[in-house]
Formats: sequence, structure tokens, C-alpha cells
Amino acid sequence: MRETNTDLSLRVSVSVAAGAAEAFTGFTERLDSWWVREFTWSGPGGLQTIGIEPELGGKAYEIGPHGFRLDWGRVLVWEPPGRLVFSWQIDPDRVPQPDPARASEVEVHFHEGPHGTTVVDLEHRHFHRHGPDGAGYWRAMTDGWQELLDRYARLF
Repeated sequence: MRETNTDLSLRVSVSVAAGAAEAFTGFTERLDSWWVREFTWSGPGGLQTIGIEPELGGKAYEIGPHGFRLDWGRVLVWEPPGRLVFSWQIDPDRVPQPDPARASEVEVHFHEGPHGTTVVDLEHRHFHRHGPDGAGYWRAMTDGWQELLDRYARLF
């Protein structure tokens, strides 16, 4: 049976022991310290760094062996310390997708919680833009994002 929902999105939340500004900085400036190396093109042995340029229009990127750079997204909304949206220009077969119209989006909200905590809500949406394999990609990414946010929360 083929899924026809064009609004496929996944939502993952985590609470971190930090204020919203520190949580936002940890997500954007310390991506390299919590991102799973196996989730990159360079792999665990080749990845030098992974990051997000801190500005509207900035690139999500990785730098691999011999300084090779691969841009895999663009910052669509940059509103520290409350909100970040970036394109996910990686196809289901893990090939870079240069056309932003064929990219999904990741939106992250940072909400101050009680006792100096922050709730981080992440939504990865528009999987239909990835074409016929979008529904399968959505299923695969659900566990992937949970693992990533669990690692991110351990920073604090």
C-alpha cells in the first residue's frame, strides 16, 4: 500500500539542563560534538567537522577528508535563542540534493522550562518533497532524530 499523505512530518522533543540561549548554542555551534559520525558522508574516520553557519542563509555543512566540504542544507530562519529552521537537502539514498524545492525542512524550537531547563521541540517535515521514497525516509529518520537529540541532551 502506498502512503499518499503529503504532510508527512515527524516530531521529537527533549529536555536539556540549560537555558534557551545555551541550548540554542549547543545545537548550532556544538553540532560537531553530538552528531553521530555514521550519519555523515565522511564517516567516523574521515569527518573533520560538521556545523551550521550562524546566520539567515547560512549553510549546514560537513568537512571531510582532505578538507572536502559538502553543504547539505540552508538556514531558512535564524532567531536565537528561540527558533531555527533549515533545509534538509539530503535525498533518501543519502545523495546531496541541490534543489531546495526537493528538500525537506527541520524546525527547532527552544522553550524555557522550569528550574533552568529548556524543552527542545524538533519537527522534520515535507518528506513528500523527496519523491516516491519520502514515506520510507520519514520512517527511517524517526529513530535517527531521536538518537541525535538524546546525544545532544547529554551535552548538558
